[in-house]
This record gives sequence, structure tokens and C-alpha cells, in this order.
Amino acid sequence: MPMDPTIHFHGAAGAVTGSCQLIETADARILVDCGLFQGSKTEKELNYRRFPFEPTDIDAVILTHAHIDHSGLLPKLSSMGYGGPIFATPATIDLCSVMLPDAAHIQESEVEHLNRRNQRRGKRAVTPIYTAADAARAITLFRQVPLGRWHKAAEGIRFRFWDAGHLLGSASVEMEVETATSPRRLLFSGDIGPRHKLLQFDADGPRDLDYVICESTYGAVDRDDVTDEDRRRQLRDEVLAADHPNGALIVPSFAVERTQELLTDLIVLMRSGAIKTSPILIDSPLATRASEVFERHASELENGRLLSEAMRAKNVRFTETVEQSKAIDFIKGFHIVIAASGMCEAGRIRHRLKNWLWREEGTVLLVGYQAAGTLGRILQDGATVVRIQGDDITVRARIRKLDIYSGHADGRELAEWVRARQPIKRDVFLVHGEVAGLDGLQERLAKFLPEETLIQPHLDSGFVLGPEGASAIAQALLPPRIDPVRTGRRDWHNDFQSFVLDLRDQLDRATDDKARRATLRKMRRAFEASDEDEHRRPDP
Repeated sequence: MPMDPTIHFHGAAGAVTGSCQLIETADARILVDCGLFQGSKTEKELNYRRFPFEPTDIDAVILTHAHIDHSGLLPKLSSMGYGGPIFATPATIDLCSVMLPDAAHIQESEVEHLNRRNQRRGKRAVTPIYTAADAARAITLFRQVPLGRWHKAAEGIRFRFWDAGHLLGSASVEMEVETATSPRRLLFSGDIGPRHKLLQFDADGPRDLDYVICESTYGAVDRDDVTDEDRRRQLRDEVLAADHPNGALIVPSFAVERTQELLTDLIVLMRSGAIKTSPILIDSPLATRASEVFERHASELENGRLLSEAMRAKNVRFTETVEQSKAIDFIKGFHIVIAASGMCEAGRIRHRLKNWLWREEGTVLLVGYQAAGTLGRILQDGATVVRIQGDDITVRARIRKLDIYSGHADGRELAEWVRARQPIKRDVFLVHGEVAGLDGLQERLAKFLPEETLIQPHLDSGFVLGPEGASAIAQALLPPRIDPVRTGRRDWHNDFQSFVLDLRDQLDRATDDKARRATLRKMRRAFEASDEDEHRRPDP
């Protein structure tokens, strides 16, 4: 007799990255997403640990979309023995075929750089989370499932995709799980896109569900409704303000979707005369290949024709090689650079920031969500000095934020999406959000759903999805991989970097060497006093 299914939240619980939910029955184990953790070093360290489940026990993976925080650990999963199907929409598979190898290349390159530094410091070498070969192996496991068609995932579990309006190929997952009575109906939102998105149609979904697992990234945010004209007008103002004869507008951007949207709007503005025609450099091999995927799927996109025209504009240049990327630093006159990654955590954007953050004639325009602990978030929060690849960089460039290109629905839109899924007979799990987003969306949903049916799971928590509602599984995972209060927040690594930068600033502002030595003596005395306090503490 089929038992009640259980769900375990092995990522994007109390934080916005690492999406991974495990559905388990007596006959099957299914993953919905298997994403890379981003954010603070504490969270990113989880990428190197073993999975909290046995990969060879998984029967199937259902992937909502290609973004790395949802797909980025699939190569690791396959390298540890998983050989089952990875179900995704055709466009998602095409995007993953370029995104996963790129993620592997970044990891291998950064580990190589780190190991050179570790060797000089006498530290042990580290290995990447996975390699390009692992990514290639994972891609062979993908299986196409179009929107709207029911498909068997494993014994007793079937699913179908609904358009999530977030990204090319993105989908929400409706799932039916057989039980002893009637099927349990679940809906995983994936990431829900906002209204008025340039390239995507509005999100859709089914009604009459038992359980909903809903993202809450911007659950506390109310954005102004913007038309295409409103969005381009705001972008125009930022470009005009950044336009300096010897300057550059540097845009950290997700290589997939955000880059294509920005490129399209910039070309529309230039052709209309709203801003002058300037060089636009797409400094990301991934963005180049992803743009080609978008063009192949242009017929599936809203405004796909505008994107195709923008990609062929004479002032647009896609850089592929390292040499082409380095040459950007020698461009004279105002230009626009769009480079990955969107949170400034890896890739070529770091080189562009090292070259421009210390210049007053530069502007950095943040156009997407910046997770806690990332360099993008640190810049957004007003840091005056940042550390990039071991170098301290003073921030003199203008730091600007433009939230109208977000790929995520805001709090009102998320609440409307959930309302449209009613009746919801049991519970709603709020995931993929930091504390403010989770609490904000819960407050909105409580206006039309019972408060007791709104659940915020923490990392690795588990629940039985019973006929009358969800019940928590006591100590679902022992020991917990990470204290739940440490997810979605700055960690001690961030505090340490801030301390080092503050100390350097204090020493730089000292009037002479005597004052600098006095500052260092104060620090030593503080450390010695801390050690004495530690020794005086009684044993527990």
C-alpha cells in the first residue's frame, strides 16, 4: 500500500540558492532541482560536501530551469553515481548544454588559480566540485518533456510542466503522487517571472492542489508596474548619467536572459536616438553561446524578433577569447560592458571591476538580485573598499541599482500567483528566500490563507505530506549540514574581510609610523585579552 510521500528541503531553504527538494515514497525517490549554493563562503562550502542522500538511490530528477542555483550540482550528482533521467523542457536542455560546461570551466579555472596561491602559502591543493567531463556526462542524462504534457517520472509519480515566465524554458512542476486513497497533488513553483517581462510570457499554473512549494525571493518587495517604455526610460537615465568621455558603464549580469534583455533594450534606445550609439561588449563566452540558444528559440519568446535584431547590431561585440576580454581595458571613450556573473562572484566581471571600481568616471549598474555575502551585495550595501582576488580595491565608481530587470515576481505578483492556484487544500511551503522575503510573502498569503498552513522549512528539514496536512519529521538529518540561522546571511568570512579592510583603512589614515604601531599594539592587546578570557572560562 502506498505510503504518504515525504519531502526534504536540501537547498534554497532560508536562502535563495542551492534549490533541491527530495520527494520520497515507498517506491521512488525524485529530486526537483539540484542547484549550486552561492552566497557566503559558509553556504558555498556545502557544494564540496557529500549530498545528504545517496545519489544512486535517486530514480529521476525534474529540473525547473537552467539557472545554476537550480541545475549547477547535476554534474556532481552524476559523477557520484546517478545515472537516471533528468527531465526538462527542450529549451532548458539547450541552455544547460552550454551553462553546465561553463560552470565546470569556471570551477576548474578558479581552483587552478587558488592552488597556485595555496602552493606559495604551503597549503594543501583543493579539487573542483566537478570537471568538464562530469558536466558532459550529466548532459547525456537529459530527457525532453514539453510544457503541458503529463509524463511518468517513476513508479507512482507523474508530472507536467507549466510556463513559469522566468527564463527561456523555465517551468513550474505539477506532480501527482499515488497514495492509499487519492493522488497527492503538489506544485513546485520554480522561479516565477514578473509581469511585463521583455522576452517571457506571463506565468501560468494549475488550480486545486494539496501542497504548493513557492519561491519567495522578493516576497517583501513591491515594485512599480512598468511597461516596456517605463523600463527603457529608466535604463536610458542610467546610461546618460554614466556617459563620461573616458568612462564605462559596467553591468554585472546573469549571462542567460538578463544579458539578452539588456542588449535588446540598449539597441532599441540607441536606434531611437534616446542615447548615443556606443560600443556594447558582451564579455562572457557563456552569454555568447546562450544568446545563440535564445536566437534558435526566438519563436518561443515574446519580442524574439527584437532580440535577433539586437544581436546583429554593428556596435555589439561578443568577446570569446581571454585576449579579446583583456583588450576591453584599452578601449578609449565611453562604452558599455555586460559581463557575468550577476552577483560578481566569478567570471570576467571581476576583472572589469578591478579595472573600474577605483575610477570616478566608472559606473557599476546592478540589475539583479544580490545574495547576502556576495561581492555584488557588498557593493550594493555601500562598501568603500572591497577585496577581489586578493587585492584591496577602493570604490570610487558610482554604484547604481536597477531592479526592473529582475527575473523574479515581486511580493504582490507572487501572492497573486498563489491566489490563482486555489483551492489549496493543505499547506504552502515558502522557499528560495532570505528572512525578509520569506516573512514578507507569508504576511501577504496570511490575508487569504490560514496562517497555520504557511510553512518556512529550514535546510535539510523534512515533512510527511499527509492527507490532512504536513507534519515535520523530527531531526530529518543528523547532524545538520549547517545551522539554519547561518543560511541567507553574511558569515564570519565576510566579517573577516570587513575587519581586514577596516584595519588597513585605519593604518592608512594614521599620521605616521608611531601612530600605526600604536594601533597594532591595541589590536594585539585585544587579542591577548580575548585569549585570557577564553582560558578563564570553566569547562562545560
